Amino acid sequence: MAGDGVPDRPCYCPQTIRQIGEHPMSHSVRAVIARTQGEPVTIETIEVPDPGPGEVLVAVKACGVCHTDLHYREGAINDEFPFLLGHEAAGIVEQVGSDVTEVAVGDFVVLNWRAVCGQCRSCRRGRPWYCFATHNATQKMTLDGVELSPALGIGAFAEKTLVAAGQATKVDLAAPPEVAGLIGCGVMAGLGAAMNTGNVGRGDSVAVFGCGGVGDAAIAGAHLAGAHTIVAVDLDDRKLEMAREFGATHTVNSSIEDPVEAIRAVTDGNGVDVAIEAVGLPVTYQQAFNARDLAGTVVLVGVPNPEATLELPMIEVFGRGGSLKSSWYGDCLPSRDFPMLIDLYLQGRLDLDRFVSETIALDEVEEAFHKMERGEVLRSVVVL
Repeated sequence: MAGDGVPDRPCYCPQTIRQIGEHPMSHSVRAVIARTQGEPVTIETIEVPDPGPGEVLVAVKACGVCHTDLHYREGAINDEFPFLLGHEAAGIVEQVGSDVTEVAVGDFVVLNWRAVCGQCRSCRRGRPWYCFATHNATQKMTLDGVELSPALGIGAFAEKTLVAAGQATKVDLAAPPEVAGLIGCGVMAGLGAAMNTGNVGRGDSVAVFGCGGVGDAAIAGAHLAGAHTIVAVDLDDRKLEMAREFGATHTVNSSIEDPVEAIRAVTDGNGVDVAIEAVGLPVTYQQAFNARDLAGTVVLVGVPNPEATLELPMIEVFGRGGSLKSSWYGDCLPSRDFPMLIDLYLQGRLDLDRFVSETIALDEVEEAFHKMERGEVLRSVVVL
């Protein structure tokens, strides 16, 4: 332990990290690859190029196992196999390409999949969190000469990865990598759904449908924002118990009781100010819609099946007022939100450690997928 009580960290001094010279090269690293739809992932040696203009090479220190990675393996995102999986990551900037000003060699960064362009119509209107032209690294990582498709433009189940400079957000090195990396996806999506999209404030009442990683993060965000009533809804009593640890004041097992009536019962018959759907199913969205108070807000952060459809009575949409919103990546601006959330963690105000169920090695990702499917973990995190 250091004298100030902060755990000792490895030295990532710029002097110890190779600078880019005049002779570009590639880096042979171990990585988790999904070669074929539905087949178990494998550990392969891939080639990661030196960064070009506007790119950075990151030595990955930790990466969370997210449902999105499993969706890639199953071909549910697209069919651009082979995939380099992993995206919920933190690491150290090892090299930077020309024209990079956002980060420097040796910076501790959390990776994101929304490198803001600064030039599109949304950015020009002062709404960069909605950027319509986010981008990734231009160069490709390869396996046996075949271009890889990195998950969400990151590909961080690897010893090193190449990203656009805007995808790497510098945060405080005092945060453990296995915790910091979670900010890069699921935790940010849930927290942002409550704090950014839902605009939860002091004294609000909130219901969260679905208590996986994103739902629990939404509960934590509502708690952090000062909501006085937070109702967690799920089918699994184990998940509901965990939801209480993140700040839920009430829980509802919707396999046993009607969640809409249960929510009204604890809100004086009115419903909640903000209902957050973190499942992505029409049935739970309808429950969220019906569980809100007049002029209340529904936030959809659960990712629906592309073929799913929804029917709502138009008179109810009109008569209830309020707003129906979707929250994509928690409507976050990484350069603004990531450092803030890490600071809140270091202050003891945001318990990110609770999201980490276990730490694993790179060759244990396939088993982590199975644990996730069985509902045994909130997050398995690969530590490198």
